[in-house]
Formats: sequence, structure tokens, C-alpha cells
Amino acid sequence: MKDTINKVVALAMGIAVTGKEQVEKTIDELVQKGQVSKEESKTLTESLVQKGEEMRQRMEELAQERVKAILSEKQIATKDDIQRIEKRLDALEQQQ
Repeated sequence: MKDTINKVVALAMGIAVTGKEQVEKTIDELVQKGQVSKEESKTLTESLVQKGEEMRQRMEELAQERVKAILSEKQIATKDDIQRIEKRLDALEQQQ
């Protein structure tokens, strides 16, 4: 049972990378071994896919936040900074 729980937890953690097909394959293996019922398999699959998508989105948000923090720390111009400077430059050029 502990192996089954570990396998499900590992699957949930890797779902963002592995995709729905891998989840279904792993859950089917658990059904064949009698560790999960056929009825439970659908609910478990849907739950893991949803949690995987939530984890993927959260990891993406964290990555974006970290990149922004690094850019801010290193004082590197962002796309918005460059666009703002270009607008100011255009305005100055039109004044001349």
C-alpha cells in the first residue's frame, strides 16, 4: 500500500510534465494490479490531471515572478521599460 501511495504522489508531482496519457497508463496499471478499482480510476485520473495543471500554472507563475525579481535586482531593462523610453524618445524627436 505504501508503494501505491508513493507512486500516486510521484505521479501527481510529475503530472505537469508527463501529461494525461501517462497518468491514465499508470492508473490502468494500478487497476490491473487490483490496487485501485475501475470506478476509483476515473476520479483519480481526473483529480491528478487537475492537480497537475494547477501545479504547472503555479510553477509558471513562480518562474515569472523570479525572472522579474532577477531583472529588478540586476537593473536590467524590461520590455515595458524599453517601450516607455522609445515613446519618450519619439516625443523628443517630434519636438525638434
